[in-house]
Amino acid sequence: MARTGASEWEWVVDVALTALDMAAGIYQQINLTIPGAAWKRCWTVAPGTSGRQEYSPAEPTVSGASSIMLRFKPAWKNFVNPRLASLQPYPFEKLKELVKDVTPNPALAPISFGIGEPKHATPALIQRAMADALAGLANYPTTAGSLALRTSIAEWIQRRYGLPKIDPATEVLPVTGTREALFAFGQVVIDSTRPDPLVLCPNPFYQIYEGAALLGGARPYFANSDPARNFAPDFDSVPDDVWARVQLVYLCTPGNPSGSVLTLEDWKKLFELSDRYGFVIASDECYSEIYFDEARPPLGGLEAAHRLGRGFERLVMFSSLSKRSNVPGMRSGFVAGDPELLKTFLLYRTYHGSAMSPVVQSASIAAWNDETHVLENRALYRTKFAQVTPMLAEVIDVALPDAGFYLWANVARTGLDDATFTRELLAEQNVAMLPGSYVARDVEVNGTVVNPGRNYVRIALVANVEECLEGARRIVEFCRRRK
Repeated sequence: MARTGASEWEWVVDVALTALDMAAGIYQQINLTIPGAAWKRCWTVAPGTSGRQEYSPAEPTVSGASSIMLRFKPAWKNFVNPRLASLQPYPFEKLKELVKDVTPNPALAPISFGIGEPKHATPALIQRAMADALAGLANYPTTAGSLALRTSIAEWIQRRYGLPKIDPATEVLPVTGTREALFAFGQVVIDSTRPDPLVLCPNPFYQIYEGAALLGGARPYFANSDPARNFAPDFDSVPDDVWARVQLVYLCTPGNPSGSVLTLEDWKKLFELSDRYGFVIASDECYSEIYFDEARPPLGGLEAAHRLGRGFERLVMFSSLSKRSNVPGMRSGFVAGDPELLKTFLLYRTYHGSAMSPVVQSASIAAWNDETHVLENRALYRTKFAQVTPMLAEVIDVALPDAGFYLWANVARTGLDDATFTRELLAEQNVAMLPGSYVARDVEVNGTVVNPGRNYVRIALVANVEECLEGARRIVEFCRRRK
């Protein structure tokens, strides 16, 4: 760069200011300060301005100048998807904030009923299959997964739900856990160019549904759970003009947190609405293999469609090995259903880069092909729920759910709301759980704002039997002290 002034320092300043001009398109604000023996001069440049703005005392001299300092204030908002600002804190971030100043009773060992992470042992057959497949680390996986994996999943669906042949080539797609797949599916289905697109979600709900809606350019619309209908979403409360704008319905059956299972009549109503308005149904069924009556496994979406004499048009189901087989760290699941939707979803995932490791695929095949460990897993949950539920029912309002590993308990009769109950229980008994209002949203109903999770707590019975019983005894003691 040519020198623009008689002084060496004037040239350095000019270089710095030129750099500052160039950086203005990247940074929200850049300050240049030239300190000297007796003066200080500063310039600032902001995007969208017509050049440098100078703020300084009277025109200085450069005599005694010894350094140049540039201070940059990044303008990250210039590069970030503005829809991210609409996301709410995750429930466990809220919980962390709620209890940040709570000191749990140090005389008692901590017990966590908060996070729904299975704590039963991972079956040895899955561990062996993974160890035997380590050579697969040398290969890139395909997004569609191996034919062997897709076939094992398709055959499991047929056995589990009594369905005719499922085509492993077109009606099944492996995914790296249902969480990422549920989110990604929303990005495929939502058309944000249409006026006021909506995604219908149950309330309470798994927060990924809301995030997928918002980042896809839609608004979530919440159908509150109805205690009178075993906490199933109240679809009858949704107006026709809302259904007309719904593009995607997220369901969770068995439900998180209530454990409620949709009935065949519920599915019939939803299918009729989907036929009328054209929306897609995404059925999250990751808790389907934890239930209490071997003669009555939870009804699934594909099964409901088959029993009602229809195909899988505008319908997909999501399932996972995490809860079924106690492998939450393996991140292995699948989506199955409408082949046209899966074809489009596969295209998206090819760019998204969500391919399952060949090692995980081999372990997944072993898991889907075996039911013995699943029966043993259910037996453990059955034992826990059979003992814990009646204990807690003495002091709070709770009942055995249809399925899943949560108890959805109303604590109002203790005189505490769900957040206060959670704080005080942790302080006195060192037992952690999740306030129900943290997994739900405030919704206006007949002019009144309600939160269907308020006064409820979610209790995840994922630890071993002894720890769950000890936790239940502490909850009972805590509640009785408040009577």
